[in-house]
Amino acid sequence: MRDYFIRRFLLMIPTLIGATMVVFFITRITPGGPLEAALRQAAQQQGERGMKDAGASLSEEQKEEMAAYYGFDRPFFPAYLAWLGLMPKEGDKQFIKFEKDKTEMPLTLQELLPRDQWKPNNAYRTTQAKVSRDGKLSAEDATAISNWRTRLEKEKERVQVFRPTYDGLLQGNLGISTRYNEYVWDMIRDRMPISIFYGLVTFIISYLVCIPLGILKAIKHRTVIDNASSILIFVGYAIPGFVLGSVLVVYLAARLNWFPTGGFVSENFDSLTVGGKAWDVIHHAVLPLICYMVGSFAFMTMLVKNNLMDNLAADYVRTAVAKGAGFKRAVLGHALRNSLIPLATTLGHIVSIFVAGSTLIELIFEINGFGLLGYYSLLDRDYPLVMGILVVDVVLLMLGNILSDYFVALTDPRIRFE
Repeated sequence: MRDYFIRRFLLMIPTLIGATMVVFFITRITPGGPLEAALRQAAQQQGERGMKDAGASLSEEQKEEMAAYYGFDRPFFPAYLAWLGLMPKEGDKQFIKFEKDKTEMPLTLQELLPRDQWKPNNAYRTTQAKVSRDGKLSAEDATAISNWRTRLEKEKERVQVFRPTYDGLLQGNLGISTRYNEYVWDMIRDRMPISIFYGLVTFIISYLVCIPLGILKAIKHRTVIDNASSILIFVGYAIPGFVLGSVLVVYLAARLNWFPTGGFVSENFDSLTVGGKAWDVIHHAVLPLICYMVGSFAFMTMLVKNNLMDNLAADYVRTAVAKGAGFKRAVLGHALRNSLIPLATTLGHIVSIFVAGSTLIELIFEINGFGLLGYYSLLDRDYPLVMGILVVDVVLLMLGNILSDYFVALTDPRIRFE
Protein backbone atom coordinates (compact mmCIF):
# COMPACT_ATOMS: atom_id res chain seq x y z
CA MET A 1 0.00 0.00 0.00
CA ARG A 2 2.93 2.30 0.62
CA ASP A 3 4.07 1.96 -3.00
CA TYR A 4 0.55 2.77 -4.19
CA PHE A 5 0.42 6.07 -2.31
CA ILE A 6 3.96 6.97 -3.41
CA ARG A 7 2.85 6.52 -7.01
CA ARG A 8 -0.24 8.64 -6.34
CA PHE A 9 1.85 11.45 -4.93
CA LEU A 10 4.25 11.28 -7.87
CA LEU A 11 1.31 11.41 -10.30
CA MET A 12 0.36 14.76 -8.80
CA ILE A 13 3.27 16.37 -10.68
CA PRO A 14 2.21 15.53 -14.27
CA THR A 15 -1.43 16.17 -13.37
CA LEU A 16 -0.60 19.64 -12.08
CA ILE A 17 1.56 20.37 -15.11
CA GLY A 18 -1.15 19.22 -17.50
CA ALA A 19 -3.90 21.26 -15.83
CA THR A 20 -1.84 24.44 -15.56
CA MET A 21 -0.50 24.11 -19.11
CA VAL A 22 -4.01 23.89 -20.58
CA VAL A 23 -5.28 26.90 -18.62
CA PHE A 24 -2.09 28.86 -19.34
CA PHE A 25 -2.61 28.21 -23.06
CA ILE A 26 -6.23 29.38 -22.80
CA THR A 27 -5.10 32.64 -21.16
CA ARG A 28 -2.81 33.21 -24.15
CA ILE A 29 -5.50 32.83 -26.81
CA THR A 30 -8.49 34.32 -25.00
CA PRO A 31 -9.26 37.86 -26.19
CA GLY A 32 -9.87 40.71 -23.80
CA GLY A 33 -6.92 40.07 -21.49
CA PRO A 34 -4.99 42.63 -19.42
CA LEU A 35 -2.88 43.65 -22.42
CA GLU A 36 -5.92 44.41 -24.57
CA ALA A 37 -7.49 46.28 -21.67
CA ALA A 38 -4.35 48.39 -21.23
CA LEU A 39 -4.22 49.13 -24.96
CA ARG A 40 -7.89 50.08 -24.96
CA GLN A 41 -7.36 52.38 -22.00
CA ALA A 42 -4.35 53.99 -23.65
CA ALA A 43 -6.34 54.52 -26.85
CA GLN A 44 -9.23 56.08 -24.92
CA GLN A 45 -6.86 58.43 -23.15
CA GLN A 46 -5.66 59.64 -26.53
CA GLY A 47 -9.20 60.24 -27.75
CA GLU A 48 -9.76 57.02 -29.68
CA ARG A 49 -12.69 54.76 -28.97
CA GLY A 50 -13.57 51.12 -29.49
CA MET A 51 -11.66 47.87 -29.42
CA LYS A 52 -11.30 47.74 -33.19
CA ASP A 53 -8.61 50.42 -33.23
CA ALA A 54 -7.46 49.88 -29.66
CA GLY A 55 -3.78 50.69 -29.41
CA ALA A 56 -3.60 52.00 -33.01
CA SER A 57 -2.27 55.33 -31.77
CA LEU A 58 0.56 53.63 -29.90
CA SER A 59 3.90 52.90 -31.49
CA GLU A 60 5.17 49.36 -31.89
CA GLU A 61 7.77 50.00 -29.21
CA GLN A 62 5.09 51.12 -26.76
CA LYS A 63 3.06 48.01 -27.48
CA GLU A 64 6.13 45.84 -26.92
CA GLU A 65 6.79 47.54 -23.62
CA MET A 66 3.21 46.91 -22.48
CA ALA A 67 3.40 43.29 -23.65
CA ALA A 68 6.61 42.84 -21.64
CA TYR A 69 5.01 44.40 -18.57
CA TYR A 70 2.09 41.94 -18.66
CA GLY A 71 4.28 38.97 -19.60
CA PHE A 72 3.02 38.52 -23.17
CA ASP A 73 6.35 39.22 -24.87
CA ARG A 74 7.50 35.59 -25.02
CA PRO A 75 6.19 32.53 -26.89
CA PHE A 76 3.93 30.09 -25.09
CA PHE A 77 6.40 27.42 -23.94
CA PRO A 78 9.17 29.78 -22.73
CA ALA A 79 6.56 31.86 -20.92
CA TYR A 80 5.03 28.75 -19.32
CA LEU A 81 8.45 27.42 -18.25
CA ALA A 82 9.26 30.82 -16.79
CA TRP A 83 5.96 30.74 -14.86
CA LEU A 84 6.90 27.31 -13.55
CA GLY A 85 10.33 28.60 -12.55
CA LEU A 86 12.31 26.33 -14.90
CA MET A 87 13.46 29.27 -17.03
CA PRO A 88 14.45 32.76 -15.91
CA LYS A 89 11.93 35.53 -16.27
CA GLU A 90 12.93 38.73 -18.02
CA GLY A 91 11.58 40.93 -15.30
CA ASP A 92 11.33 44.73 -15.24
CA LYS A 93 12.17 44.88 -18.95
CA GLN A 94 12.90 48.32 -20.35
CA PHE A 95 13.45 49.49 -23.93
CA ILE A 96 16.07 52.20 -24.31
CA LYS A 97 16.11 53.88 -27.73
CA PHE A 98 19.26 55.80 -28.59
CA GLU A 99 19.01 59.28 -29.96
CA LYS A 100 21.05 60.28 -32.96
CA ASP A 101 24.82 60.52 -32.30
CA LYS A 102 24.31 59.29 -28.73
CA THR A 103 26.53 56.49 -27.44
CA GLU A 104 25.09 56.31 -23.90
CA MET A 105 21.62 56.73 -22.51
CA PRO A 106 20.43 57.01 -18.89
CA LEU A 107 18.01 54.51 -17.44
CA THR A 108 16.44 53.62 -14.11
CA LEU A 109 17.08 50.15 -12.70
CA GLN A 110 14.43 48.79 -10.34
CA GLU A 111 15.28 46.34 -7.58
CA LEU A 112 12.35 44.54 -5.97
CA LEU A 113 12.16 45.08 -2.23
CA PRO A 114 11.83 42.14 0.21
CA ARG A 115 8.24 41.00 0.70
CA ASP A 116 8.01 42.32 4.26
CA GLN A 117 8.85 45.80 2.92
CA TRP A 118 6.70 45.50 -0.19
CA LYS A 119 3.72 47.79 -0.70
CA PRO A 120 1.61 48.15 -3.84
CA ASN A 121 2.77 51.72 -4.48
CA ASN A 122 6.33 51.30 -3.20
CA ALA A 123 7.61 47.94 -4.41
CA TYR A 124 10.97 48.87 -5.91
CA ARG A 125 14.22 50.53 -4.99
CA THR A 126 15.46 52.52 -7.97
CA THR A 127 19.06 53.11 -9.11
CA GLN A 128 20.18 55.44 -11.86
CA ALA A 129 22.51 53.94 -14.46
CA LYS A 130 23.73 54.31 -18.04
CA VAL A 131 23.76 51.88 -20.92
CA SER A 132 26.00 52.12 -23.97
CA ARG A 133 25.09 51.53 -27.60
CA ASP A 134 26.76 48.11 -27.53
CA GLY A 135 24.29 47.01 -24.87
CA LYS A 136 26.55 47.08 -21.82
CA LEU A 137 25.99 48.70 -18.47
CA SER A 138 28.75 50.83 -17.05
CA ALA A 139 31.22 49.04 -14.77
CA GLU A 140 29.92 50.70 -11.62
CA ASP A 141 26.32 49.90 -12.40
CA ALA A 142 27.08 46.32 -13.41
CA THR A 143 28.88 45.80 -10.13
CA ALA A 144 26.14 47.42 -8.07
CA ILE A 145 23.33 45.43 -9.69
CA SER A 146 24.86 42.32 -11.20
CA ASN A 147 21.61 40.57 -12.00
CA TRP A 148 20.58 42.98 -14.74
CA ARG A 149 21.23 41.96 -18.36
CA THR A 150 21.09 43.82 -21.66
CA ARG A 151 20.20 42.80 -25.20
CA LEU A 152 21.00 44.93 -28.23
CA GLU A 153 18.70 45.31 -31.23
CA LYS A 154 20.87 47.05 -33.82
CA GLU A 155 18.19 47.47 -36.46
CA LYS A 156 16.06 49.53 -34.12
CA GLU A 157 19.07 51.13 -32.41
CA ARG A 158 17.78 50.35 -29.00
CA VAL A 159 18.69 48.20 -26.00
CA GLN A 160 16.50 45.88 -23.93
CA VAL A 161 17.41 45.91 -20.27
CA PHE A 162 15.92 43.18 -18.09
CA ARG A 163 16.49 41.33 -14.83
CA PRO A 164 16.71 37.53 -15.29
CA THR A 165 15.43 35.72 -12.21
CA TYR A 166 14.10 32.25 -11.48
CA ASP A 167 10.92 33.32 -9.76
CA GLY A 168 8.04 30.98 -10.52
CA LEU A 169 5.92 28.23 -9.04
CA LEU A 170 8.89 26.08 -8.04
CA GLN A 171 10.28 29.03 -6.09
CA GLY A 172 6.96 29.46 -4.26
CA ASN A 173 5.88 32.57 -6.15
CA LEU A 174 2.42 32.60 -7.75
CA GLY A 175 2.98 36.04 -9.25
CA ILE A 176 1.49 39.48 -8.76
CA SER A 177 -2.10 40.31 -9.62
CA THR A 178 -2.40 42.54 -12.68
CA ARG A 179 -5.69 43.94 -11.38
CA TYR A 180 -4.93 44.57 -7.70
CA ASN A 181 -1.12 44.80 -7.85
CA GLU A 182 -0.78 42.45 -4.87
CA TYR A 183 0.91 39.11 -4.41
CA VAL A 184 -1.44 36.32 -5.52
CA TRP A 185 -0.61 34.09 -2.56
CA ASP A 186 -1.33 36.92 -0.12
CA MET A 187 -4.75 37.45 -1.70
CA ILE A 188 -5.55 33.72 -1.53
CA ARG A 189 -4.32 33.49 2.07
CA ASP A 190 -6.50 36.43 3.12
CA ARG A 191 -9.62 34.68 1.80
CA MET A 192 -8.85 31.31 3.39
CA PRO A 193 -10.16 32.06 6.91
CA ILE A 194 -13.62 32.77 5.47
CA SER A 195 -13.50 29.63 3.33
CA ILE A 196 -12.29 27.50 6.25
CA PHE A 197 -15.07 28.80 8.49
CA TYR A 198 -17.91 28.05 6.08
CA GLY A 199 -16.37 24.80 4.84
CA LEU A 200 -15.63 23.41 8.29
CA VAL A 201 -19.01 24.38 9.79
CA THR A 202 -20.85 22.94 6.78
CA PHE A 203 -18.82 19.73 7.03
CA ILE A 204 -19.42 19.27 10.76
CA ILE A 205 -23.14 20.10 10.74
CA SER A 206 -23.78 17.90 7.70
CA TYR A 207 -22.23 14.86 9.35
CA LEU A 208 -23.81 15.53 12.76
CA VAL A 209 -27.29 15.79 11.23
CA CYS A 210 -27.20 13.44 8.25
CA ILE A 211 -25.73 10.36 9.95
CA PRO A 212 -28.31 10.21 12.78
CA LEU A 213 -31.09 11.13 10.36
CA GLY A 214 -30.02 8.37 7.95
CA ILE A 215 -29.98 5.83 10.79
CA LEU A 216 -33.43 6.94 11.92
CA LYS A 217 -34.84 6.72 8.41
CA ALA A 218 -33.41 3.22 7.95
CA ILE A 219 -34.89 1.99 11.23
CA LYS A 220 -38.23 3.75 10.62
CA HIS A 221 -38.41 2.79 6.95
CA ARG A 222 -41.79 3.56 5.29
CA THR A 223 -43.17 5.19 8.41
CA VAL A 224 -44.46 8.74 8.81
CA ILE A 225 -41.05 9.91 10.03
CA ASP A 226 -39.29 8.44 7.00
CA ASN A 227 -41.78 9.82 4.48
CA ALA A 228 -41.97 13.29 6.02
CA SER A 229 -38.18 13.65 6.28
CA SER A 230 -37.75 12.40 2.70
CA ILE A 231 -40.12 15.06 1.43
CA LEU A 232 -38.22 17.78 3.29
CA ILE A 233 -34.72 16.75 2.23
CA PHE A 234 -35.66 16.20 -1.42
CA VAL A 235 -37.47 19.53 -1.61
CA GLY A 236 -34.32 21.11 -0.24
CA TYR A 237 -32.21 19.16 -2.73
CA ALA A 238 -34.37 20.38 -5.61
CA ILE A 239 -33.95 24.05 -4.68
CA PRO A 240 -30.63 25.54 -5.88
CA GLY A 241 -28.66 27.20 -3.11
CA PHE A 242 -28.46 30.57 -4.85
CA VAL A 243 -32.25 30.62 -5.39
CA LEU A 244 -32.86 29.86 -1.75
CA GLY A 245 -30.32 32.52 -0.82
CA SER A 246 -32.15 35.16 -2.86
CA VAL A 247 -35.44 34.30 -1.15
CA LEU A 248 -33.91 34.34 2.32
CA VAL A 249 -32.21 37.69 1.73
CA VAL A 250 -35.40 39.30 0.48
CA TYR A 251 -37.80 38.01 3.12
CA LEU A 252 -35.80 37.20 6.27
CA ALA A 253 -33.11 39.84 5.93
CA ALA A 254 -34.47 42.80 3.98
CA ARG A 255 -38.16 42.71 4.93
CA LEU A 256 -38.24 41.13 8.38
CA ASN A 257 -34.75 42.35 9.33
CA TRP A 258 -34.04 39.17 11.27
CA PHE A 259 -30.59 38.70 9.74
CA PRO A 260 -28.00 40.95 8.03
CA THR A 261 -28.40 41.25 4.27
CA GLY A 262 -24.74 40.50 3.58
CA GLY A 263 -21.13 40.47 4.64
CA PHE A 264 -19.09 38.17 6.82
CA VAL A 265 -19.06 40.50 9.84
CA SER A 266 -20.45 43.93 10.72
CA GLU A 267 -18.58 47.16 10.13
CA ASN A 268 -18.12 47.71 13.87
CA PHE A 269 -16.77 44.18 14.41
CA ASP A 270 -13.43 45.34 15.85
CA SER A 271 -15.13 47.37 18.59
CA LEU A 272 -17.25 44.46 19.85
CA THR A 273 -16.49 42.25 22.83
CA VAL A 274 -15.42 38.61 22.40
CA GLY A 275 -18.99 37.40 22.92
CA GLY A 276 -20.31 40.12 20.65
CA LYS A 277 -17.86 39.11 17.92
CA ALA A 278 -18.91 35.45 18.18
CA TRP A 279 -22.59 36.38 17.96
CA ASP A 280 -21.93 38.73 15.06
CA VAL A 281 -20.20 35.99 13.04
CA ILE A 282 -22.98 33.49 13.81
CA HIS A 283 -25.68 36.05 12.99
CA HIS A 284 -24.13 36.71 9.59
CA ALA A 285 -23.45 33.04 8.89
CA VAL A 286 -26.92 31.53 9.46
CA LEU A 287 -28.43 32.25 6.05
CA PRO A 288 -25.33 31.41 3.96
CA LEU A 289 -24.86 28.14 5.86
CA ILE A 290 -28.45 27.12 5.11
CA CYS A 291 -27.76 27.66 1.41
CA TYR A 292 -24.45 25.77 1.57
CA MET A 293 -25.95 22.72 3.29
CA VAL A 294 -29.36 22.42 1.66
CA GLY A 295 -28.07 20.43 -1.30
CA SER A 296 -25.74 18.03 0.54
CA PHE A 297 -28.31 16.86 3.11
CA ALA A 298 -30.23 14.62 0.71
CA PHE A 299 -27.18 12.89 -0.75
CA MET A 300 -25.50 12.12 2.57
CA THR A 301 -28.70 11.16 4.41
CA MET A 302 -29.85 8.75 1.71
CA LEU A 303 -26.32 7.33 1.42
CA VAL A 304 -26.36 6.41 5.12
CA LYS A 305 -29.92 5.09 4.99
CA ASN A 306 -29.52 2.90 1.91
CA ASN A 307 -26.22 1.39 3.04
CA LEU A 308 -27.58 0.70 6.52
CA MET A 309 -30.68 -1.00 5.09
CA ASP A 310 -28.51 -3.19 2.86
CA ASN A 311 -26.40 -4.25 5.81
CA LEU A 312 -29.43 -4.88 8.02
CA ALA A 313 -30.63 -7.36 5.43
CA ALA A 314 -27.24 -9.09 5.27
CA ASP A 315 -26.67 -12.60 6.62
CA TYR A 316 -24.20 -11.57 9.31
CA VAL A 317 -26.78 -9.25 10.95
CA ARG A 318 -29.45 -11.96 10.92
CA THR A 319 -26.91 -14.36 12.41
CA ALA A 320 -26.06 -11.89 15.18
CA VAL A 321 -29.75 -11.47 16.00
CA ALA A 322 -30.28 -15.25 15.95
CA LYS A 323 -27.43 -15.69 18.43
CA GLY A 324 -29.16 -13.39 20.91
CA ALA A 325 -27.84 -9.94 20.03
CA GLY A 326 -30.44 -7.24 20.52
CA PHE A 327 -31.68 -5.15 17.63
CA LYS A 328 -29.90 -2.06 18.96
CA ARG A 329 -26.60 -3.91 19.21
CA ALA A 330 -27.07 -5.43 15.75
CA VAL A 331 -27.60 -1.98 14.27
CA LEU A 332 -24.99 0.04 16.17
CA GLY A 333 -22.43 -2.68 16.74
CA HIS A 334 -22.46 -4.54 13.43
CA ALA A 335 -24.39 -2.94 10.57
CA LEU A 336 -23.57 0.72 11.24
CA ARG A 337 -19.81 0.33 11.00
CA ASN A 338 -19.98 -1.25 7.56
CA SER A 339 -22.61 1.28 6.48
CA LEU A 340 -20.27 4.18 7.21
CA ILE A 341 -17.51 2.85 4.93
CA PRO A 342 -18.87 4.72 1.84
CA LEU A 343 -18.73 7.96 3.82
CA ALA A 344 -14.97 7.49 4.10
CA THR A 345 -14.73 8.37 0.41
CA THR A 346 -15.93 11.88 1.25
CA LEU A 347 -13.72 12.43 4.31
CA GLY A 348 -10.63 13.11 2.21
CA HIS A 349 -12.23 16.14 0.66
CA ILE A 350 -12.15 17.92 3.99
CA VAL A 351 -8.96 19.57 2.66
CA SER A 352 -11.18 21.44 0.21
CA ILE A 353 -12.46 23.58 3.09
CA PHE A 354 -9.41 25.79 2.49
CA VAL A 355 -10.92 26.87 -0.82
CA ALA A 356 -14.59 26.20 -0.05
CA GLY A 357 -17.08 28.65 -1.41
CA SER A 358 -19.87 29.18 -3.87
CA THR A 359 -19.61 32.07 -6.28
CA LEU A 360 -23.35 32.71 -6.51
CA ILE A 361 -23.97 32.39 -2.77
CA GLU A 362 -21.06 34.72 -2.01
CA LEU A 363 -22.36 37.20 -4.57
CA ILE A 364 -25.82 37.18 -3.01
CA PHE A 365 -24.57 37.57 0.56
CA GLU A 366 -21.61 39.83 -0.34
CA ILE A 367 -19.10 37.48 1.27
CA ASN A 368 -15.55 38.24 0.22
CA GLY A 369 -14.53 34.60 0.09
CA PHE A 370 -12.61 32.29 -2.19
CA GLY A 371 -15.44 31.74 -4.66
CA LEU A 372 -15.90 35.47 -5.19
CA LEU A 373 -12.14 35.91 -5.62
CA GLY A 374 -12.13 33.32 -8.41
CA TYR A 375 -15.15 34.92 -10.07
CA TYR A 376 -13.60 38.39 -10.17
CA SER A 377 -10.25 37.01 -11.34
CA LEU A 378 -12.00 35.60 -14.42
CA LEU A 379 -14.11 38.71 -14.89
CA ASP A 380 -11.05 40.99 -14.74
CA ARG A 381 -8.90 38.62 -16.84
CA ASP A 382 -6.43 38.63 -13.95
CA TYR A 383 -4.40 35.72 -15.29
CA PRO A 384 -1.77 35.47 -12.51
CA LEU A 385 -4.62 35.24 -9.99
CA VAL A 386 -6.46 32.70 -12.16
CA MET A 387 -3.36 30.52 -12.36
CA GLY A 388 -2.69 30.83 -8.63
CA ILE A 389 -6.24 29.78 -7.72
CA LEU A 390 -5.99 26.88 -10.20
CA VAL A 391 -2.78 25.61 -8.59
CA VAL A 392 -4.28 25.66 -5.09
CA ASP A 393 -7.52 24.01 -6.28
CA VAL A 394 -5.76 21.23 -8.20
CA VAL A 395 -3.31 20.43 -5.39
CA LEU A 396 -6.07 20.26 -2.77
CA LEU A 397 -8.31 18.18 -5.03
CA MET A 398 -5.56 15.62 -5.62
CA LEU A 399 -4.66 15.52 -1.93
CA GLY A 400 -8.34 14.99 -1.11
CA ASN A 401 -8.56 12.02 -3.49
CA ILE A 402 -5.48 10.43 -1.95
CA LEU A 403 -6.80 10.97 1.56
CA SER A 404 -10.13 9.43 0.56
CA ASP A 405 -8.35 6.28 -0.62
CA TYR A 406 -6.43 6.17 2.63
CA PHE A 407 -9.55 6.52 4.78
CA VAL A 408 -11.31 3.80 2.80
CA ALA A 409 -8.40 1.41 3.33
CA LEU A 410 -8.24 2.39 7.00
CA THR A 411 -11.95 1.80 7.53
CA ASP A 412 -12.40 -1.37 5.48
CA PRO A 413 -9.78 -4.05 6.23
CA ARG A 414 -10.81 -5.93 3.08
CA ILE A 415 -9.39 -3.18 0.84
CA ARG A 416 -5.68 -3.09 0.13
CA PHE A 417 -4.08 -0.94 -2.52
CA GLU A 418 -1.26 -2.67 -4.32
